[in-house]
Amino acid sequence: MPATILQGKEVAKSIRAELAEEVAGLKQQGITPGLTVILVGEDPASHSYVRGKSKGCEEVGIHSEVILKDAATTQEELLEIIQQLNQNPNVNGILVQLPLPSHISEEAVLDAIDPSKDVDGFHPINVGNMVIGKETLLPCTPHGVIELIKRTGTEIAGKHAVVIGRSNIVGKPVSLLLQRENATVTMCHSRTKDLPSFTKMADILVVAAGKAHMIGKEHVKPGAVVIDVGVNRNEAGKLVGDVKFDEVQETASYLTPVPGGVGPMTITMLLKNTVEAAKQQAKRR
Repeated sequence: MPATILQGKEVAKSIRAELAEEVAGLKQQGITPGLTVILVGEDPASHSYVRGKSKGCEEVGIHSEVILKDAATTQEELLEIIQQLNQNPNVNGILVQLPLPSHISEEAVLDAIDPSKDVDGFHPINVGNMVIGKETLLPCTPHGVIELIKRTGTEIAGKHAVVIGRSNIVGKPVSLLLQRENATVTMCHSRTKDLPSFTKMADILVVAAGKAHMIGKEHVKPGAVVIDVGVNRNEAGKLVGDVKFDEVQETASYLTPVPGGVGPMTITMLLKNTVEAAKQQAKRR
């Protein structure tokens, strides 16, 4: 029986409806969640992403603001803007759109964001809290992967999860979140020998290697939940994942498409983090 296609768009739509209801309730309490995005330079993809974030905020009732700066902006100027936003009680979430111009240190900029407003979930304090299992703002794409798996009705606890890829953006954090859900986790990567011997044992397979069509039917255990985080362009310029979709669809129980799978979840989890940040900040006032 072919896999059920796990449409991230539909799951994201459901979560956004829940968030809109929650935001409406917060506004009745005098709390309006607010997100500020800083965009430096003219990268077309970055501008497209930021438009998607603004549209998402509008959809669920979050106040959003975009600060546009040209590519000549200095690191000092950018850090000053962040400091002002850190001190602004009406700004609950701060997001600096990456990549930044080469003369600006991404690490210095991201580290300057108040961890309680770090809705991307990549400040070292938030990462550390995630590692030790404390409640914190979680990185959006890994959090979206976990939500997708849960929405299939799959019980994560006790399952064997295999993660392919060890990036700080997806692979490492998603493995930690799977452990937090009480899965037994194996991490594989470019140096792993005999990859199928590991992936064939996976009840849950998360592929985030960034290599087009590297996973085929021979890698997948029958009935596995397969989450494809890869986004690649083939020779024709078409977006494809790390998984051979048509092959694996015949083996998996659930499978995410590319595009339309994990992608729509990322901005949705950003919105969720902004709402959570607003709630936590309101408690401390």
